[in-house]
Amino acid sequence: MADRSDIVDALRDLINTCRDGEKGFQEAANRVNNAQFKTMFHDISQERGRFARELEGELASVNPDKTGKDEGHVVGSLHRAWIGTKTNLGAGDQAILAWLEQGEDYAKKKYEGAQGKALPAGTLAMVRRQAQSVQATHDRVKALRDAKAA
Repeated sequence: MADRSDIVDALRDLINTCRDGEKGFQEAANRVNNAQFKTMFHDISQERGRFARELEGELASVNPDKTGKDEGHVVGSLHRAWIGTKTNLGAGDQAILAWLEQGEDYAKKKYEGAQGKALPAGTLAMVRRQAQSVQATHDRVKALRDAKAA
């Protein structure tokens, strides 16, 4: 098993990744024109918030004396600012879908990295379940982007 600091670092990284996804999908829901996309992105945003809370609960059990509020990565904030600028300049739903796919690529890598750590069995099972959802969301967003491009 990994030492406690490795587990804490992996959990914090995933929490920040989920917070980035939560904010990113909410930003996309606010900016996209397609009503179905708005609903889907809002639902995914809520799911990522639930994932972050699950991970925060796990973090509290592993490291009860050091819990804080993780709000996301700096790169996530920059990524959201970039799509804000693009959509303000007239980029449409296609650009938002491409932007979300990039974010999901990043999230997939973070989850893959966490699964490579020696996490406790229960934590690893949670991470794997969340990773499957991230992969499914990535594939769905990519298919929508490809369909919109055609």
